Amino acid sequence: MPTPGPLPALPVQRAGELPAAPLQTPWLVEDLWTDQAVGILGGEPKCCKSFLALDLALAVASATPCLRRFPVRHAGPVLLFPAEDSLAIVRQRLDGIAAAAQVALADLPLYVITALALRLDLPGDQQRLTRTVQALQPVLLVLDPLIRLHQRDENDASQIAPLLGFLRQLQRQFHLAVVLVHHAKKDGAALRPGQALRGSSELHGWGDSNLYLRRQRDQLTLTVEHRAAPSLDPIPIQLTRSDGALALALGHQPDPRPPQPLSPRQRVLDVLAAANRSLSLHEVRQRSGLRTATVCDVLHELIAASQARHAADGYRGPPPSPGLRLSPPLPPPTPNDQFVSPLSQLPLPIGPAGNGNGKRPLCSSGG
Repeated sequence: MPTPGPLPALPVQRAGELPAAPLQTPWLVEDLWTDQAVGILGGEPKCCKSFLALDLALAVASATPCLRRFPVRHAGPVLLFPAEDSLAIVRQRLDGIAAAAQVALADLPLYVITALALRLDLPGDQQRLTRTVQALQPVLLVLDPLIRLHQRDENDASQIAPLLGFLRQLQRQFHLAVVLVHHAKKDGAALRPGQALRGSSELHGWGDSNLYLRRQRDQLTLTVEHRAAPSLDPIPIQLTRSDGALALALGHQPDPRPPQPLSPRQRVLDVLAAANRSLSLHEVRQRSGLRTATVCDVLHELIAASQARHAADGYRGPPPSPGLRLSPPLPPPTPNDQFVSPLSQLPLPIGPAGNGNGKRPLCSSGG
């Protein structure tokens, strides 16, 4: 037997000669899945994982927005293996999603593997899947779910890593994206979505793009995670029925912008408008939650702008405009009411005893 020669050295390339990354993130489905990414679509049982996987598959095959919102940037053939659901159920669900997307399912390059079983831990099945991918050249491969695709210990990284390595090899060899549907722990609600996946942490670390579904009472939420792109805020989604067909749809999206705090001027105006009588300076300060000095400054500005008035019994809003009736109506202005523009003419006490901190009051208490 001839003696084997020395193994060749590993290929090496200068860092400056490596291909540059594109300036913009290449997307398969914008914001949801990067192009040629491998990853997990995870969630607890009965969280519509298979519905989302089918929605993603049909969107890519039809070049229509996933969930009717997220545009497809790289459309093409899709290969799907549904290991849990019957083919009739898969067809029924795809019909419903196609109806929601307003496309004809029969016209789409969406291919379903109909074999009774597919084992990623068996070399023979790996070869058959590789040949199928080579023949169809899909841009997306969907495998649903992982638990039905092997007989290894998912908690042992040394056993699960070769399966993930095979899928990564498929991705690199044929330049396709891979979506692997996987279950989350039933008691993982308190964990980060990726950490809540069942089995080895190798699964979480493997993904370039990951989608997680969680249900809290009646609300279903989609969380998106990317290795090399910004993630989205959690997205509420819901399973909807239209003419007997089921499909996922976006739920109510709360306004992500925090409410803007009211300005001191608006707070004082709101206090005066809500009162049906004159208010003392102390009452205006207490109801507005502002410091005395701020209230006085604002009252000076409002009186100068004829948006407030000061009388012997306190402060109130402007008189009602003609034709506008308020309930209860404000009494007509009295001779004691003042609409003063110069700030120096505001009534201030002469020689006051002080306001408790050794300083003179900034404006009259109004009663």
